[in-house]
Order: sequence, then C-alpha cells, then structure tokens
Amino acid sequence: MDHVHPRVSNAAPRLWIGGAASPADGNEAFDVLDPATGRAIARAARGGASDIDRAVVSARAAFEADGWRGIAADARSRLLWRYADLLEANAAELAELEVLNNGMPLGFAQWGVAASAAWLRHFAGMAGRLVGRHTSAAVSGGGAAFHAYTALEPVGVVGLIIPWNGPIASFMIKVAPALAAGCTCVVKPAENTPLTALRLGELASEAGLPPGVLNVVSGFGDAGAALVAHPGVDKISFTGSTATGKSVLRAAADTVKRVTLELGGKSPCVIFDDADMARAIPGAAQAIFANTGQICFAGSRLYVQRASFDRVVEGVAEIARVLRVGRGLDAETQIGPLISAEQRRRVEDYIALGRAEGGEIVAGGKAIGGDGFFIEPTVFTNLSASARIVREEIFGPVVVATPFDEIEEVAALGNDTNYGLGAGIFTSNVGTAHRLAGRLRAGNVWVNCYGVTHPAMPFGGFKESGLGRELGEEGFAAFLETKSVYIDLAEG
Repeated sequence: MDHVHPRVSNAAPRLWIGGAASPADGNEAFDVLDPATGRAIARAARGGASDIDRAVVSARAAFEADGWRGIAADARSRLLWRYADLLEANAAELAELEVLNNGMPLGFAQWGVAASAAWLRHFAGMAGRLVGRHTSAAVSGGGAAFHAYTALEPVGVVGLIIPWNGPIASFMIKVAPALAAGCTCVVKPAENTPLTALRLGELASEAGLPPGVLNVVSGFGDAGAALVAHPGVDKISFTGSTATGKSVLRAAADTVKRVTLELGGKSPCVIFDDADMARAIPGAAQAIFANTGQICFAGSRLYVQRASFDRVVEGVAEIARVLRVGRGLDAETQIGPLISAEQRRRVEDYIALGRAEGGEIVAGGKAIGGDGFFIEPTVFTNLSASARIVREEIFGPVVVATPFDEIEEVAALGNDTNYGLGAGIFTSNVGTAHRLAGRLRAGNVWVNCYGVTHPAMPFGGFKESGLGRELGEEGFAAFLETKSVYIDLAEG
C-alpha cells in the first residue's frame, strides 16, 4: 500500500456516525486506489443497510426540536463559520488527500477546498434569513379575523449521495445549505473517493457540530439504495449519472421523499466567427479537458462557425497535444488520470466507436501505458449529429467538433440532446450572446467563459440533466418546507 496521510493509511477502516469513528457492522472494508498508480492507498469501511440505519437514527435524534433545528440561527452560523475556518486551516492536507484519491491536478483540488469554505460561509449567512410572510390582512374579512402567516422549517433528515469526480466540492455544495437550513445529514460518498468525505466528517465535529448532525457512511451502491429507501430520511440529494438518478427518483417515490437530482450532461460549446479567439480556443479546450473531462457540464460538443472551423479545431487540438498528463501532485501536471480502469475502458470504447462511426481523430485517441488510468486528450471531427459519441455522455477528455453556419442552426444542434446542464457561447456580439442564451435549453449558460459557479447563483439542469437546483436561494430552499398557520382571533 502506497503511503498517504497517516490518519488514513494507518487507521482501521471507520465510518463517521454520531460524531465518532465507528467500524461497519459487518467489519467489511475495501481498498481505496490512487488512480495515478492503480495501487491501494488506504482501506475504507464498507457500510451497509444496518450502518445507514444507525446513521439515520443518529441524524434524527440530532434533528429534533431541542437539537440542531432548535439552535438559534446566529449560533448555527457561528458553527458553520468555524467549520469553514477548519477547512482552510487543513487546506493543504485536504487538497493532497483529494489528489491522491481522485487523481485531479493539485490546483483543481485547492480550488475545491477554497470554494467549499466560501460556500459554507455564504450559507452560514443565509441561516438568519429563514423568514416567512404575514398574510393576516389578505385572509381576514367578511366578519372573520385571522392572524395568518407562513413559516420556513428544515425538511428534516437528508441523505446526500455524492459523486467521485469532485468529492470535496460535491460534498459541500449539498452539506452547506442543508446544515444552514437546520437539517441533519447522512452523506454517502462514492466508493472510489471516500477519504475526504470521512475527513470532513471529523472536521465538522471538531468545529463543534453536535453529534449526529453530520454522518458519513462509505460503501457501495447497496448503501446508497438503503439511504434512498429509508423511511426516516425526508429528502435525497443525489449527484451522479442520469441512469442512477432515474433509479433514485423511482425508489424515492415509495416514501414520497423530496428529491434533488444533479445528473449528466452533453453540453455544447459554441464559437462564432467574431469571437476573440485568444479567449475562445483555450476556453473551449478548458471546457472539455478540465479534470480529464470528468465534469458533468463538460463542453463535449464543440460547434464552430464555418469560416473559423479549421482554425479553432487546430487550436484546440494543439492544446490537447501539449497538455502535460501525469500525477496530480506533480507541479507540471495539467491533466490527471481517469478515476478507474473501468472508466478508462469506457472512454477507450467510445473512442473506438467514434472511429467506427466515421470520425476523424485530430489529436489524441490512445490510452497512455504504464501505471495509472491515463488517456490522451482527444479531438474528433467529421461525425454526424446522430453518432453515439455526439449523443452519449462519455465523461472523459473527448470532444467532437462540428461546423455550423447560422444561429438558428446551432441553437437546434445545441438542443438536440436529452441533456440540458450547461452551454458555452463565445462571441463579441452582445445581441448574438443574448439571442442564443435564450434559445438554448440549459440550466447554465456561460458567455466568453466556461464553468463559472458562485454560491449566489443556482446550478442545475433542464431535461434529463436533473431536477431542482443547488446553490443560490433555490439551493437553500430545497432543504426547507413551508408551513401555513391560521389563528382564528374570534372572541369566545
């Protein structure tokens, strides 16, 4: 087993339940791999249905009126602010752990830690904004008098299922608003990347969050299914594949759980002839190659106005050829490994499929030999809109470039998908930007940039890219219920 942080590699596999480390009920564990080497760096406890039940019971006890939901908003804010301080104090450790477990370049991991602290502080401030409406004047009349108002209350115990492609950021994009709203949490991290989630559970307790407010149960799909099915869970927030998200939605229907889904994408990135190519070409490359293409809103469909097509394709291909591929902890690395051997095989299969469908590879196209799960950044052209690698989410550094002529044509091409998570537009014409942004069926549209997020702005998708929103006021409201109260003021 390769060396990693002593607290991980030397410790017995543990879950985090009720504010304390706990072995899985069956004492089962599994290897956690470094994608850059393919070798084990730690062992993690394999939680199952009984462990999920223990975590839910702990979260329910911590939620009740004299628990987390009953803490004054300013006190809850101070605890979340302290949690953010601890993330920053341990930023180097967390970022290194993220790189070792996920393979991403160190700079990307450092951004994830910094963003997580910022999201905590943002939602800590929103904890004091849980205000309802006074509607007595509207309700009263005709001889009747009522004191009527609405109240916002936490939805309850929430199950948060997070993916492997950005473990820290995905953890906090859900946990921060849930805790600020007064909910208690059971987090189920992806089996590939449990390490930072477990460490974040420890830091929450160190920050002073009461036992049971934040629980982390590592494990496989059976643990996630048990969390979705558990009658003691009031809401599920899931990030992952669209296929699994549909299964979550079906299972949640049995207990009418509230559900937020952040799912897959096949996002278009559009470059017009009038774009500033010094921004557009590296922007399009970053849109697909960042985090080895393992981003739900990756710009995997590149549409370029015809007069600029050859120039843009060659520019993106040249970036693909010179990107430094390697271990995330190496300072020169710009693109890391895929998460697993299975994911590398999946991407290789799609590249072979693209060739079979008649596509031309302009750059990349091969796996990189040696240790780890590396693959070359790949640029395709000469594929029709019906080609499978144009329509299906690959989740790897593979982009298909297609020419277009007019805005109406590219709007139709951009919308010709079951997904609707993101879209990029590069143009110097503000009218073109607004017209196309209004036409594209996507939850996030970036103009002359790509992939920008902020906690004040909601994030989510149209169509099969999800249900509901994260971040922003909408992401906060997703963890709240609205109660209407009527008080008859009649005497006697």
